[in-house]
Amino acid sequence: MPPRKQPSERQRRLGAELRKLRTRSGISTDQAAALLEADRARISNIEVGRLDVSRNRLYMLLREYDCPPGPYFDGLMALAQESGRGWWDAYKDLLGRSALDLAELEARSISVRAHEASVIPGILQTEDYARAVISSITGDHPDLERWIRFRLDRQRILCGHRSYHAIIPEAGLRMLVGDAKTMRMQLLRLIEIARLPHVTLQIFPFEKGVYSTHSGSFILYGGSTPELDTVYRERPIGADFLGDGSAVADYARMFERLASMALAPVDPTATPEAHEARDSLSLLQHILHELR
Repeated sequence: MPPRKQPSERQRRLGAELRKLRTRSGISTDQAAALLEADRARISNIEVGRLDVSRNRLYMLLREYDCPPGPYFDGLMALAQESGRGWWDAYKDLLGRSALDLAELEARSISVRAHEASVIPGILQTEDYARAVISSITGDHPDLERWIRFRLDRQRILCGHRSYHAIIPEAGLRMLVGDAKTMRMQLLRLIEIARLPHVTLQIFPFEKGVYSTHSGSFILYGGSTPELDTVYRERPIGADFLGDGSAVADYARMFERLASMALAPVDPTATPEAHEARDSLSLLQHILHELR
């Protein structure tokens, strides 16, 4: 099979991890190729995700690279075993590689920490809110409804048992997206989602300054082990995935600081008199009242 021209994020990540392990162990490309009875071009293509590696051969490489048994070893084996297929296949004719990679990454993650610097995260958007956001960018495009459907299909991760923690700026709650009814339904939806036991929702208020805006929008996806965590950053043109340990750690620290500065998480079970201090739920309820 010839090398693929456009490897997925999962395939690139597996290759990058293998290259890191090989380099750390002091094994050359030629030595790794000899182990697999292949040429060095095959090793190079595996390490950039252009060629797959079978489980048996991956096992051999990991042992040769002195990767000890454990969650990281098992996580790499799982990456090689996954087919990359899922519900997102129905959108291959519509979306670019990064959007499909994002859906696949979400499906295999065990935790999600999201910070949105301007609007409400796509995972939490109602259909009307999503339509208003997407149409503001695309206009009356013939594929508009399918783009909306893809965004709503991604929300299935909220139905699982993975933990989801989102930090939303107060500006994202006050910015009028669509009309007042759309915003009211969206804010009520946020409170409803916050009732899920595995969801944590915090609001970053105006009085805490510009740190939320300065941090930008990013999502931290937790893998089966911290070594396989991934940062997703969406930009005005395109998006990227970061798997470098130091970069992931920097974003994790940034998220921790945002969480420490944000209001206390939404607790929908709390009665109004239980709010001894301003928290995320009281701010949501205040903005809801203003929209009446």
